Amino acid sequence: MKVTGFSFIRNGTIYDYPFIEAIQSVLPLCDEFVVAVGNSKDDTLERVKALGAKIKIIETTWDESLRKGGAVLADETNKAYQAISADTDWCFYIQGDEVLSEEYLDAVKSAMLLHKNNPEVEGLLFDYLHFYGSYDYIGSAPRWYRREIRVVRKRDDIFSYRDAQGFRKKPNDKLTVKQVGACIYHYGYVRDPKAMQRKSEEVGVYWGHEAQAVSGKDFDYSGIDALTLFKGKHPIVMQERLARINWKFDHDISKTNYSFKQGLKKWIEKLTGYRIGEYKNYILRK
Repeated sequence: MKVTGFSFIRNGTIYDYPFIEAIQSVLPLCDEFVVAVGNSKDDTLERVKALGAKIKIIETTWDESLRKGGAVLADETNKAYQAISADTDWCFYIQGDEVLSEEYLDAVKSAMLLHKNNPEVEGLLFDYLHFYGSYDYIGSAPRWYRREIRVVRKRDDIFSYRDAQGFRKKPNDKLTVKQVGACIYHYGYVRDPKAMQRKSEEVGVYWGHEAQAVSGKDFDYSGIDALTLFKGKHPIVMQERLARINWKFDHDISKTNYSFKQGLKKWIEKLTGYRIGEYKNYILRK
C-alpha cells in the first residue's frame, strides 16, 4: 500500500500556521508528501525543504483572481493533489492548521488497509476538534463542522471542493466514505491575537471582501458564541508550540452568545444528537 500526503501553504511563518507540525503529524503514515508552497514573503519554503527526503515540493503562484468563497485554496490543493504519483493508493490531506494526534496513526493505517481493495469506499472521514482562543477551549456551536474527508483515493475525477474544506468527484458528486474513528485537531483560531489579526486580514481577501478590522489591532476573541473546555492531551508534535504560548485567553464557558434559532438548534442537538441543517459533503457508508 502506497500512501502520499499532500498540503499547501503560503506565508506560513508570517501568519503563524503550525504547518510544520501538520506535516510531521501524518508523515509516519506516508511514503512521500507533496507540498504546494505558494509565493511567500518569509522562510516557508526553506522550512518545508528542511523536513527531509520524503517531501516533494511544487512551487506555485496563487491566482489572485480567485477571490470568492476561498476558491484559491481549492486551486492550490488541487495543484498538490495532481502532483501525486498515479501508483498511490491513498492520499492523506492535511491543512496547515490541522494536526493528527499520534494516538490515531494505527487506526488510520488499519482503515486504509481494510478498505484499500474496495473501490466503493472513495475516502475516509475524520472527526474534528476546533480549538479557539487558546489550546484550552473548543468551539461547541453548531456552526463548527463535526466531520470531514481527509483521506481520498488517487483518481483523475476527484477534486478539492469550494474552499478546500472537503472533496468531490466529477461532475460534482459527493464521495462515498467510511468513518475512521480518528480526530483532526484544528488550530485555525489559536494564535497570538496580533498574528491572528494578520491572518484574518489575509484570508478575508480570498473570500471576496477586505478585512473589516483595522490593521494593527489585535484580534478580538471575546465575541465567540459558545466554547467548552478541552480535557484531553494535545499531539506530541504540538508540545513545543504550546510551551511558547505568550498570550492569555480566559472564557466563561457557562455564557453563550446564541440567537434564538441557534439556541433552539443546540437544545435539540443535546436532546437527540441530531444537528439540524448540518453540512455533510459526503455519503457515509455504515
